[in-house]
Amino acid sequence: MPRFMFRKPIKKLSPYKKNESPPEGDAWSSLSRKAAETVDHITKRLNSPGDLVSRFFAMGDEGKQCAILCIAGLSDAAMINEQIVPGLQRAITAARRKKETSADRLFGLLENEFLSVLKYTKTASLHEIMAAVLSGDTALLIDGSDQALLIGSRKWTGRSVEEPQTEALVRGPREGFNESLETNIILIRKNIRDPHLRFDSYRIGERAQKEMMLVYIDGIVHPEILQEAKRRVSTIRIDDVPESGTIEQWIEDSFLSPFPQILHTERPDKVAAAILQGKVIILLDGTPFALILPTTFVSLIQSPEDYYERWQIGTLIRTLRYVAVGISLILPSLYIALVSFHQGMIPSKLAFSIAAAREGVPFPAVVEAFLMELTLELLREAGVRLPKPIGQTIGIVGGLVIGDAAVQAGIVSPIMVIVVAVTAVSSFAIPSYSAGIAFRMLRFVTMIAAALFGLYGIVLSLIMLSIHLSRLQSFGIPYLTPIAPSFTQDWQDLIVRSPLMMLSKRPQFMQTLDEERISKEGTGK
Repeated sequence: MPRFMFRKPIKKLSPYKKNESPPEGDAWSSLSRKAAETVDHITKRLNSPGDLVSRFFAMGDEGKQCAILCIAGLSDAAMINEQIVPGLQRAITAARRKKETSADRLFGLLENEFLSVLKYTKTASLHEIMAAVLSGDTALLIDGSDQALLIGSRKWTGRSVEEPQTEALVRGPREGFNESLETNIILIRKNIRDPHLRFDSYRIGERAQKEMMLVYIDGIVHPEILQEAKRRVSTIRIDDVPESGTIEQWIEDSFLSPFPQILHTERPDKVAAAILQGKVIILLDGTPFALILPTTFVSLIQSPEDYYERWQIGTLIRTLRYVAVGISLILPSLYIALVSFHQGMIPSKLAFSIAAAREGVPFPAVVEAFLMELTLELLREAGVRLPKPIGQTIGIVGGLVIGDAAVQAGIVSPIMVIVVAVTAVSSFAIPSYSAGIAFRMLRFVTMIAAALFGLYGIVLSLIMLSIHLSRLQSFGIPYLTPIAPSFTQDWQDLIVRSPLMMLSKRPQFMQTLDEERISKEGTGK
């Protein structure tokens, strides 16, 4: 069995220290035991923002105070007014009655009796206090204590759970991820209720300080894959990570390759299936797209719907996708090569038909193909950027009008319009959007090769593509696995999707710690 061969970056960056302490002598080196001083420090550090809300409460006759600190709009005002403030007031009253107004006693009363919230933590770090407040949590500070209580009170506006926008489906769950990290975690937990499911939290972005999660199942994922994922994530040193695509570009093996080495999706069922295969998931707050790693070429062609239908239907659909990949990559170049260099390989009747259709066309086949392909790409990009109803109209009407007008004007031949239309339809059959773009880019490369060397150029470009794919890796996993290197056991789920009863083991190339997918003792195990 092949060993994992992880590729190290040229320059290994030092891990980002989330709780890195400030220089000695800085006013931020320690938490003040005076709540007012701490609030003043934070206010000055944030440049006195208008939405920073602070409220002080007297604890007794000794002049002690406690303070609540939060950001208006990010924090749940109803929760603060109805649960946190009344609980704090009751705790202060109880402490006064018992003549015990020490910070430790007040913290104890809050935690054990009067604070009716589920999520809270203690910290002595001013950095963590600011990060929590700027995330929507509420900080509770008490005179005489070098710790603060961070109470979870986030309430951010966002989309509800909707159907995935970029991954249409016929059969399967209609739920899709949204921009809320907590909601996405809930969707994963709904699909996987294993007690060994792990969510490792990170804060990335030197200034944005966004929360990120590594999701996996302890006891299934291979330790080396998990360690490599953690190592690469720890090297991210950038001000802001606006979308998971930034993480994808930072930690992928080869940034020169057009093929995605990390798969993105907004479907929770697809993420759950990947986790159960022993893969690692990256979730980022503020984006609905989760990252799946490692990724192979085969996984770009597969879809969760393959397993929701009977195996014959799944096999047929998957085979059509592989055919679509071939058509999308080489059909225009094949047309160029046959028309320009190898007319003798075309059947006579078809050759006469093509010649008659091209009569009067002023351009050679390669120019004709490039004009139509570039026009199609422009229409496709315009359709994406325009509002959805208008975009669909532009894509359909624009293609029909321009194609018909070009044929009527004698600029292109009808057969070229058919070739480009079939190629466009085939490219839409590829489930992965990033993989579809990669094949669209390589289509132009094969067209140039066909224009220069005919069929020999097409074969040469395919050989170079195969060499590139065979050298490519994703987190130590060869990109063409399970074809090269060969894992014959995994061929049951390659092109032919075998019946589910035969898929009793997880993918062999993932080298999972638990190989069995189907329990031999029944579903009640």
